[in-house]
Amino acid sequence: MNAPFKTVLFGFAFSPTLRTNILETSRIAYFFEAKLILLHVGEKTATKEAQIKGILSAVENRGLEISIQWKTGKPDEVLLATCQESNIDLLILGALQHENLYQFYVGSIARKLTRKVCCSVLLLIKPSEERVPCQHVVVNGQEDEDTPLAISNACYVSHALGAKRLTIVEEIGQKEVAVEITDDKSLKKATIQKERLKHREDSRVRKILKSVPEGHLKNLKVKTQSIFGKSGYSIGHYAEVVRADLLVMNAPKKIGLLDRIFPHDIEHILSDLPTDLLIVRKTN
Repeated sequence: MNAPFKTVLFGFAFSPTLRTNILETSRIAYFFEAKLILLHVGEKTATKEAQIKGILSAVENRGLEISIQWKTGKPDEVLLATCQESNIDLLILGALQHENLYQFYVGSIARKLTRKVCCSVLLLIKPSEERVPCQHVVVNGQEDEDTPLAISNACYVSHALGAKRLTIVEEIGQKEVAVEITDDKSLKKATIQKERLKHREDSRVRKILKSVPEGHLKNLKVKTQSIFGKSGYSIGHYAEVVRADLLVMNAPKKIGLLDRIFPHDIEHILSDLPTDLLIVRKTN
C-alpha cells in the first residue's frame, strides 16, 4: 500500500480557526499527494463563498486539486454519507483537546464520526498557518489484526511528512505479569517475565515492519517501546510525555454505551487528546 490516502475530505465550519484549518489541511493533502474535498454543511452564501476563496488564494501548493461542496442536513449524517458516496480515504476534522463530562457522554460531532465513519480519521488539535514540521510519530503496536495496517500507515505518514522518528508502542497489560511481588525472588521472577514479554512483542513488531515498503522507512529512525499499563491510557500518556507530533491508533471495532461507561482504550485518548490523532480504519 504505497499511498493509502488518495482522497481527503475536510468538514469545515465558519469558526475563528477556519483559515488555519484549511491551510493545514491543504498542506497535509499535498504531502499525501491526495485530492482534497472541502465540505460545509450549511447554507451557501456569496459572503461565505468569497471567504473560502480568499483563504484558498493563500494556499501554498498550487498543484493541489481542491473542490468545494455545500450540503444541508445534520453535519454528522451528511459527513458520514459523503465519506461513503465519495470513497473518502481520510476524513480530517478539527477537535477539542480536552472534553468536559457533558461532551464525553453526549458526544461531539468529531467523536460520533470517529465511531461510525467508513474511513480513517485525522483529528487536528493544533493546526498552524505556517508549517510546523512533524518530527516524531507514535503508533500503537498492540497485538491485534488491524495493527499491521496502523503501523504501515504510520510509516507512510512519517515518510510523507518528513518525520525523523517513529516509536511503536507495545502496551502490555499488568495482568500478563501474573506474579505477586513480595520479596527479591518474586521481583526477579516478575522482571524476567517482563523481559520475555518485551522480547515477544519486539519480535512480532519486527515481522510487521518487514512488509512495509523500504522507501517509507528511509531516513526514519524506528524504535519499539514496551509499556506496562492500562490500554489506551498508557500510550496517550506516553505520546504526551515524549511530545509526539502525531499519534496513530487502530480504529475501535465497536463502541456502545457500555464502552462509554467503562471506557474503551481509544475513549481515554479521545476525551483528552495528547496531540493530533490519526485513527486508521480498513476500507473496503
